[in-house]
Amino acid sequence: MKDLPIMAAAAIAFVVTALVGVWLIPLLRKLKYGQTILDIGPNWHKNKQGIPTMGGIMFIIGISAAVFAGLILLISGTNSGYIPSFRDNMRIVLGLVMALAFGVVGFTDDYIKVVKKRNLGLSARQKLVVQTIISAVYLLGIYLVGDSSTIVYVPFFGQWDLGMFYYPLALLGISYMVNVVNITDGVDGLCSSVTFATAVGFIVMSGVLHSPGMGMFSAALAGGCIGFLVWNFHPAKAFMGDTGSMFLGGCVVAIAFGLGIPVYLIFLGFVYILEGLTVMIQTAYFKATRKLTGTPKRLFKMSPIHHHFEMSGWSEEKICVVFSITQAAACILAVLAAMQI
Repeated sequence: MKDLPIMAAAAIAFVVTALVGVWLIPLLRKLKYGQTILDIGPNWHKNKQGIPTMGGIMFIIGISAAVFAGLILLISGTNSGYIPSFRDNMRIVLGLVMALAFGVVGFTDDYIKVVKKRNLGLSARQKLVVQTIISAVYLLGIYLVGDSSTIVYVPFFGQWDLGMFYYPLALLGISYMVNVVNITDGVDGLCSSVTFATAVGFIVMSGVLHSPGMGMFSAALAGGCIGFLVWNFHPAKAFMGDTGSMFLGGCVVAIAFGLGIPVYLIFLGFVYILEGLTVMIQTAYFKATRKLTGTPKRLFKMSPIHHHFEMSGWSEEKICVVFSITQAAACILAVLAAMQI
């Protein structure tokens, strides 16, 4: 059956993720691994104090199980006799390992916040150093398995060979995407729903680019996100924490690189990038007005941008729906551009 690995990966990721929550959430409550709400956030978020965090472990287990099950189905030739090459398989394995490594960084950050009672967790410098190392190891890995091309596809503009600039830009791009996915996790269900839209976009892109393996990985990501929404949609019973958001960021990057279209994250990661840009713009505007006028001002009521809309009166459900639809529209543009490859 042609699409069996994709359907199986989505179903396994959904079921395993949702079921793990039945066991994990009570455990996190028992361990008192509850979310600490910072004073800088909206006042009404104080009601979320103590809700279990590190819930991303649910979909880390679910997606990992689904990817390996999907790989077995692909290797066994269930996809109309299609047998993936060693390089194709390694792209999936290395991508998942990279995502897991980012998840470990996130778990460490959450652990420091929750158990060690240090609200800010790892420092920005510590995260950046470790993220750079993880990214470098991943890029070295895909290079060693034969994926040494420095050509990138720029949406609507065709191929560009970046040459020696490819790897430094890739390092920066991976770290940036992982971090902006991380900051998208700010209201109930947001990061999960936006990432689901991105994953569906990747499934379609995988079909356009004839990559069943990455289609399977994308389906696992989509299934895991929906499985987690069972517990994370408003009102959330658990948060993914940095454990989950950094893992999701790693998955998004792994699939984009696995498909050979990292630049397409301009569309496929549009909402994440928008969230990151609003933080940068807010910070720059605040510093510039303080320097020029002596009175710092804010361009947005709060950044990232989802908090601006929240403080403007939008419900968390409305933010999730609007942001997910926006992400889906951006993914359609990515597919249209990919048809030119």
